[in-house]
Amino acid sequence: YEKSYKGKCDDKALGPWGQRRFRTMWERYCRGVSAIVYVVDAADRDGVPISRTELHDLLTKPSLSGIPLLVLGNKIDKSEALSKQALVDQLGLESISDREVCCYMISCKDSVNIDVVIDWLIKHSRSAK
Repeated sequence: YEKSYKGKCDDKALGPWGQRRFRTMWERYCRGVSAIVYVVDAADRDGVPISRTELHDLLTKPSLSGIPLLVLGNKIDKSEALSKQALVDQLGLESISDREVCCYMISCKDSVNIDVVIDWLIKHSRSAK
């Protein structure tokens, strides 16, 4: 669990919590947040169907209804990474209609689009409203 600040945005990050044993705790940590940030390894094509299932299961929780969703396709620095449209399609993001959904392709390694992500988070933080 990490906490960081930029502007007026207070960000909680769950680090390596994508592991199967921690997934049951996701809802607890998402309650009361300004936005849900869902990071997907865009280069792990075999893992995307699992990510889709886990994401859609998470979004069915009544306590998370209407919370904006930011999906980040990470590892675009790798040649096998999916395109943005392929990730959107494979995750079924266009079928999500009960909240704002945004998807950015990023590379944490090369710091690609991290500034855009931070701007989105600040815009959607409670203190910005």
